[in-house]
Amino acid sequence: MSRALKYDIPGPDWRITPEEIKEKGLRESFSRSSEEHVSLVVDLGFGRGEFLLALVQQDPDTLFLGVEYSFKRVLKMARLLARSGLTRILLCDATAEAVVGACLPDASVREFYVNFPDPWPKKRHHRRRMLQSAFVAQIVRCLETGGVFNVATDHRGYAEWIDEVLSREPGLENLYAPDGWRDSVEGRPTTSYELEWRAEGRSFHFFRYRRQVGVEGPVSARDRAAELDSQPS
Repeated sequence: MSRALKYDIPGPDWRITPEEIKEKGLRESFSRSSEEHVSLVVDLGFGRGEFLLALVQQDPDTLFLGVEYSFKRVLKMARLLARSGLTRILLCDATAEAVVGACLPDASVREFYVNFPDPWPKKRHHRRRMLQSAFVAQIVRCLETGGVFNVATDHRGYAEWIDEVLSREPGLENLYAPDGWRDSVEGRPTTSYELEWRAEGRSFHFFRYRRQVGVEGPVSARDRAAELDSQPS
């Protein structure tokens, strides 16, 4: 099988590169979709795509950007979307850090999801964890006022790390306070992986933080993100 046929998409191809987003602009990148859809939701690390697809199907008035570093998973999702007829979604084959840090405008996102990121359990690998202060500051910069950042993990050590990082970010408000997290969220789409993990007895930790109203506007959020990015890791 030729490379071209192997990667063929049976319909519209909703994949986009970070370079295309930066060149066209985020909203302009959705020009193939209905302009009536205003809000944007971003799923960072969508994996097999079950959760992202459920979000798209249950929210008809929203645009979606799915980000995933695995080329094969992006390709598989692109083929699924081509057959589904859905037109309100773009897929980007890149790291979450690259897209959030360089492709998304200030105050452009209604909601972010990060589901079960790699916990990197060994202490010497903690610097590789996605949820770092500099990354969270970029999330705050991208969120519209009142926008929401959702995180899920099944690793207790990572949950404690996430709780510490998110709770000290001045631009965010914990919607589950006084609790740091919840072990379940009503109405949240459930994937086959989650069902398997629950059957194995794993504990889940769900975080939900909101971009605070009147605390940090786009300019100050951008300054904080730039300051943290400049600090040595």
